[in-house]
Amino acid sequence: MADHKTAWPKELRVSPDRKMLTVSFTDGRSYAIEAELLRVRSPSAEVQGHSPAQRITVGGKSAVTITKVLAVGNYAVRLSFDDGHDTGIFTWAFLSELGTEKDARWAEYIAELADKGMSRT
Repeated sequence: MADHKTAWPKELRVSPDRKMLTVSFTDGRSYAIEAELLRVRSPSAEVQGHSPAQRITVGGKSAVTITKVLAVGNYAVRLSFDDGHDTGIFTWAFLSELGTEKDARWAEYIAELADKGMSRT
């Protein structure tokens, strides 16, 4: 079981088409995380609100790409997306969790979209 609190990245790589971020950790784990999932589950207050009840469902991001990856101290990165969103601080622990739980988070997202009559496009 991964210890998300002590997760430390060895490498972050954006795919040539900018639609995927691969995060490799020093413990050997590696996750390819879609830009769309990173964007719609951004840890920013704009998406997450200030409590779980305030979280926003973001649709229409199937074509979103990562435009910039900036280091934030030694604990996180700030990702910028081509739709202008750039306020999420993605900690190593958050990226570790998202990678580990990617399938479940996708399923939750797809179900939310369906429940709200929204789509990925």
